[in-house]
Amino acid sequence: MTMKLTASRYRIRRLADPPPPAGAGAPPPADPAPARPAVAASPAGANTADADLQAIRNEGLTGRQLRLARRIAQKHDLPATSDFDAVRLLRRAGIDPFQRANMIDLVAGDGGGAGAPSAASRELAPIPANPGTMPTRPVTAAGPQTRAEQGLIVEVQKIQRDILRRRRRKGLLLAVRLFFFVALPTLFAAWYYYRIATPFYATRSEFVIQQSEAVGGSGLGSLFTGTQFATSQDSIAVQGYLQSRDAMMRLDQDLGFRAHFSGANIDPLQRLSPDATAEAAYKIYKRNIKISYDPTEGLVRLEVAATDPATAVAFAKALIGYAEEQVDQLTRRLRDDQMSGARDSYDEAEQKMLVAQRRVVELQEKYKVLSSEVEVSLITGQITELEGQLMQERLALAQMESNETPNLARMDPVKRRIKTLDDEIATLRAKLTEDSSSGLSLAKVQSELLVAQADVQTRQLLLAQSLQQLETARIEANRQVRYLSLSVNPSPPDEPSYPRAFENTMVVLLVFSGIYLMISMTAAILREQMTA
Repeated sequence: MTMKLTASRYRIRRLADPPPPAGAGAPPPADPAPARPAVAASPAGANTADADLQAIRNEGLTGRQLRLARRIAQKHDLPATSDFDAVRLLRRAGIDPFQRANMIDLVAGDGGGAGAPSAASRELAPIPANPGTMPTRPVTAAGPQTRAEQGLIVEVQKIQRDILRRRRRKGLLLAVRLFFFVALPTLFAAWYYYRIATPFYATRSEFVIQQSEAVGGSGLGSLFTGTQFATSQDSIAVQGYLQSRDAMMRLDQDLGFRAHFSGANIDPLQRLSPDATAEAAYKIYKRNIKISYDPTEGLVRLEVAATDPATAVAFAKALIGYAEEQVDQLTRRLRDDQMSGARDSYDEAEQKMLVAQRRVVELQEKYKVLSSEVEVSLITGQITELEGQLMQERLALAQMESNETPNLARMDPVKRRIKTLDDEIATLRAKLTEDSSSGLSLAKVQSELLVAQADVQTRQLLLAQSLQQLETARIEANRQVRYLSLSVNPSPPDEPSYPRAFENTMVVLLVFSGIYLMISMTAAILREQMTA
C-alpha cells in the first residue's frame, strides 16, 4: 500500500507541475481560448440584477462567505464582477455557494496534489480589502490544463477516500483484536474474582527471636548482643523452616492441612484434589502461608489464609509453636556439646583426685604411718633426747676417769649405759635411712607419701579448674538460649482478605495489554524486515 501511495503522489505531483518553458524541448503551450464576448444587458435585466444585488447585500453576508462564493464562481467559470454578483450568478445557475458539499469540494480541490496549489488557486486575484467589489477579469474557456487539474482533483479525492476507508478498516480490526486478546480475558478474570473465587480469611502475626544477655561479655562480639544482628541467622533459619515441606507435613498431620484445602466449598481453581501429589499441596501451602523477615527490625511476619477465621488462627498458632521448637533446637546441640565437654572434664578430674587420695591412704595403711613428717620428727626427737643423755654419761665417765684412783665399780655401769645409748641412737638413725628387719624405711615412706600427696594436690587444682570451666560452660550455654517473643498475636478476621478483585483484575488487564503490545511490536518489526 505504501508503494501505491508513493506512485500516486508522484503522479499527482507530475500532473500538478507547471508545463516546461518554451524552448526547453517541450511543445509550446496552447493558445488560450478566446474570451467570450460580454453580453450587453438590457435595461430591464440591469434593474433586476441591481435588485438582486441589493437583496444579497441586505442579507448581511460575512467577508468569508463572499470570498468562498467568489472562488466557487471562478471554479465554475461564471463572469462575476463582484463578490455579490458571484453569489447572484451561482444562485441563478442553481448552485448554493454556502452548501457544505460545495465548500468541501472547493477545499479538496485547493489542497490536492500533496499540498501544491492548483492552477485555479494560482489564477485567483488577491482578495481586496473591501469584499464588495472585485476587479473585472476576462473569463477563459476550460483548456487542457484545467481538465488535467480537474482529473487530478478527482484522483486525489479517490486516494483520500481510500485512505479513510483503510483507516476505518484498520481501526475496526484493532478494536476487534483488543477485545478478543485484552478485554475478553479481563472480563473473564473480573467475573471469576467477583463471582466464582472463594473468599479467604487471612490472619497476621509477628514475632522476634531474642538472645539472653551476656554476663561480663567483652570484645567485638558483645557489641551486637541484644540486637537483631545477633539473631539474624536464627530468624532466617526459622523462616526457611516454616516455608519448608517439613512444616507443611507436620501441619497436615496435626491439623489436616490437605483436608481443609480439599473441601467442596473451595472453587475448582483453588481447590486441592484429594489424590494430589505432595508437590501440588506444597504449592497451595506456599500460596496461602507467607513468611517474611525484616532485617532492619529483626521481625518475622507470618500471614496464614484459610476459608474460615478459626482455621486460619489455628494454623498460625501451630506454625508459631513449630518455630519455637526450631529455635530451641538450633542452639540445643551447641549447649549440649559445651555442657557435656565441661562435665566430662570435671568428672575425670574428680575421679583422678579420688584415686590419688586412695593411694595416700593405702600408703599410710601399708606403712602404718599417718604422716612421714610426724614420724621423722618423732625419731629425730628421740635421737636428740638420747644424744643428750649420752652426752651426760660421757661427761660423768670423763669425770670419773680424771681421778687418780677411779672407782671401777662405778665406771662399769656408766660405760654400759653409754654403749646402750650409742646402740639406740644408731638404731633410730637406721630407721631414717636404712631398711630394718621389717623392711620399713622412713625415707622411702616419706618419698612415696610426698609423691602421693603432691598428686592429690595437683588433682585438687585440676578439679577446681574443671569446676570453674563447668560453671563457665553453664553460663555460656544459658547465654546461647534463644527465645521467641510474640509481638502480634494471631486474631480471627471478620472480613475476607482475598481475593482482591479490583487489584487482580487490573493486574490481568496490564499483563494481557503488555503481552499484546509485545506481540504487535514483534510482528511489526518482522513485517518491516521482510518487506525491506
